[in-house]
Amino acid sequence: MSTSTRAAVHPSKSVLVAAWAVPVMVIGKFGLLSGIPIAVVLVASLRKGRPQALRWWSGALTLAYATPLTMWLAGPSQAPSLSKYMDSTTTAALAAAGIATAIAHQVVRRRSTGK
Repeated sequence: MSTSTRAAVHPSKSVLVAAWAVPVMVIGKFGLLSGIPIAVVLVASLRKGRPQALRWWSGALTLAYATPLTMWLAGPSQAPSLSKYMDSTTTAALAAAGIATAIAHQVVRRRSTGK
């Protein structure tokens, strides 16, 4: 694999940090702010030359986030924040999706560096 090809496939360290920040922020009750690292991960995975698996994992994470966000914004909820709106099952599912996406990015990074 050439250096230019490896650079195109190799997830950057900032994307890995963003991927691992998602479950930490969701569990830490920063549900609405976790949309920022989710957007970073999604945009990075959609760039040209990225493996298809990263797109699927990032898309699943984005869908897992967008569902409760849309329900909170569009519904008749009186919850003052997304974190308070989400029950423990939704929080666990979103955190699990974040962990799975972060692991997928970590695996691709390790395989591309040969370590």
